[in-house]
Amino acid sequence: MSAASIKGDTMKKISILTVAVLVSTAFFSCSDKSEKNISSEMQTTIAETSTEPITETITETETITEKVTAAQLEVGFEGMKAISVESLKTGEYDIKVDSSSSMFKITACKLTIADGKMTAKMTMSGSGYEYLYMGTEGEAENGAENDRIPAEVTGDTVEFTVPVEALDMEIDCAAFSKRKKQWYDRKLVFRADSLPKEAFSDDMFVTVDSLAIQDGEYRVDVKLEGGSGKATVQSPAKLVIREGKAFAEIIWSSNKYDYMIVNGEKIMPVSVDEFSVFEIPVDGFDYKMIVSADTTAMSTPHEIEYTLFFDSSTIVS
Repeated sequence: MSAASIKGDTMKKISILTVAVLVSTAFFSCSDKSEKNISSEMQTTIAETSTEPITETITETETITEKVTAAQLEVGFEGMKAISVESLKTGEYDIKVDSSSSMFKITACKLTIADGKMTAKMTMSGSGYEYLYMGTEGEAENGAENDRIPAEVTGDTVEFTVPVEALDMEIDCAAFSKRKKQWYDRKLVFRADSLPKEAFSDDMFVTVDSLAIQDGEYRVDVKLEGGSGKATVQSPAKLVIREGKAFAEIIWSSNKYDYMIVNGEKIMPVSVDEFSVFEIPVDGFDYKMIVSADTTAMSTPHEIEYTLFFDSSTIVS
């Protein structure tokens, strides 16, 4: 083969190789752009696709947030039994009300008993509710407007007057928010143990007479409730029947109580050596008797309200 022929073949190979390289470069360049475009399109698509659920989630979250209320609180007490109007005397009495929500706080309440019915005027801590409905949220939404109980506004005071079916019983109550324009479920318990003894009919309590207990010394189980829950009293307690009246020896878990108040009477301790010891009158059994005790355990003395429950079934000589 001649030198000219060899040179020609070589030049052809170089030309072919050059073309191949150029084609390859162009191919990969296009491929890279295509991939970038595909990647960009995919990212755009993903972003667009992801945006819709996020928007829906935000909307749903806002709705849920509006419906979320404060944690539900326990109302009433274990073993409570409903007390109807027949067990109460006509009159007006201050009464405590348990609410299942800290967002629905009742600062004061007046119970009225008349004509065989009970109503309560509740003073609210705020002005956020426009109506009440004695029933559940669902019943309120579907109920008649004339069954709604409107707020009674006097200056900064907001009150609602509601019917009371019974004391010591969970009562459904729906509250309508002025701002959110929706109903919220609440549960109320009107506490019989916050009423004075004179509010109850004469046959409401188990007494020394009804038990036919003779004068003498006995023992009886007693349960203390109230305060922070840290204080206790000794049980069983000594029970003394004197001239047909009952007295109990109350021995506290500390010697930091310097007086008690029972039925409006201030009673001083008989001993504060190791424990604070009192002898108090017992009006009746099998109900929560309201008492107060002044503690000196804090930086300044404080009167704390408690209840004492004397169980008549445990009385032994």
